[in-house]
Formats: sequence, C-alpha cells, structure tokens
Amino acid sequence: MKAKKVSKLEDYDGFVEKFKPKKTTDDCYTPEEVYGIIIDYVRNICDIEDRKIVRPFYPGGDYENFEYPAGCVVIDNPPFSIFSKIIGFYLDRFIDFFLFGPHLTLFGSGYQDYTAIVCGADIEYENGAIVKTSFATNMLGSLKVVSSPDLYIKLKSIRESKKSNLPKYEYPNNVLTVSSVWALTAKGIPFKVDRRDTAFCRSLDSQRSHKKAIFGAGFLLSEKAAAEKAAAEKAAAEKAAAEKENVIIWELSEREKMIIDKLG
Repeated sequence: MKAKKVSKLEDYDGFVEKFKPKKTTDDCYTPEEVYGIIIDYVRNICDIEDRKIVRPFYPGGDYENFEYPAGCVVIDNPPFSIFSKIIGFYLDRFIDFFLFGPHLTLFGSGYQDYTAIVCGADIEYENGAIVKTSFATNMLGSLKVVSSPDLYIKLKSIRESKKSNLPKYEYPNNVLTVSSVWALTAKGIPFKVDRRDTAFCRSLDSQRSHKKAIFGAGFLLSEKAAAEKAAAEKAAAEKAAAEKENVIIWELSEREKMIIDKLG
C-alpha cells in the first residue's frame, strides 16, 4: 500500500513538472518591439528593399524543410544551441540571413563566412528569459566583426523603459533586509547580529501612508549592529573594487605572431 502511494506521488510530480515554464535560449519568442528595431536596423545597413522577409523559427517549425522564396531574407531568432549548424545550413544554400545569436559564443563559429555583429544587449524574451544577445549576418561582405553601439542603445532603452516605472528603495542603515545580508554573503563577507540588537519590522512608518512594506519583512538594528553592518558593506565594496583590478593579461606566442604578420 505504501509503495502505491509513493508511485502516485512520483507520477503527480512528473505531471506537475510538465507545466512548469522553461526559460531556455531555445524557447525565446521575440517581443514585437524588439523585432521591429532589428528590422529597421537591417534595412539601414543592408539592401533588402523589395525582398521578402521570412521567419522560419516558430513553435513546431522546421527551418530545414521550410519553403524559402527566391531572393528572401531570413531575419529571425533561432535556437542558440544549434546556432552554428543553422548558419552552415544557410551558407550552403546561399540564403541571406540576419540572425539573433548568443553573445558570449558569437565568435565560436568564426571559421564560417559570416559577420559577427557585437551588440550584447540584454533582451527579455516572451518566456521571461533575459539573454545577452548579439547578431550574425552574411549580408555585409568581407566584414568579419562589427560593433553596434546604436543598436545596443536602442535595445537597452526597451528594458530601461520597462524598469523606469519600478521604484528603487533605499533603507536607513538601521534597517536589515534579506537582500542586504545576501549582498554580503555573495561577496564572501561574514556578518552576524545578535537577537537583542534586532526588532522585527514589516514596514517603516514612512512606508505605510504609501501602502508599502519591506519585501519579506526585516529588522530594525541597534546603533551598534548598524555600525557593524556598515563596516561589512564597506568591506564588500572594497572587495568588489579589488576583484575588478584582478586582470590576467594573456600574451601572444611566436607562432601566433607569425600568423598575424601574414594577415591583411
């Protein structure tokens, strides 16, 4: 009887798992406002006038068996996990493309003849995933790498406009929140406070008239504990600054210098 209950529980957990949202780069449906910016950008840098724009990457779509009209241009957001394979498919068939791509591994398929457009904008896709995104195209001739500050600014402005309506809260040093302690934890800074130095607090008096509260509640701290918190936060800031200075410079080998001498 007990075994049957366990089996039912396992089956139920599996059933529930099917409905949990998956935030992956292979399931990133592009917001229309983002796609509109990309279309305008492509029109400004490439001659696609009067050419049909196609989007073969959609739920249940099959880009390999998609019917590509003659002279069309693919402007779409493909699965990043097979990014190199997709580029190879279009290059082999002489199909022009402008594709969303994985920012950090954009150069990973560098042996293929496409232009890497380095943008690196954080795009929030329809499934909620926020992915640092750059682009790739075969419509810019012999150019191998291009930076795109204008495109970065435009895409960045979309996220900033969404955030602009969200207020940012700053608390006095005598208020302790989970987030403030986590910030110390993430930087490896030890911190502790005794029970006698705390008073539980769901919201400050100044928040109540605005119908606001401390998210997740917090504690009021004694002057002694507040001073210790301030010292810990200062140590965390100094550590963060020191980490930025910890830069390793890789040198070129003689073999690589010889390769460079033959370029251009």
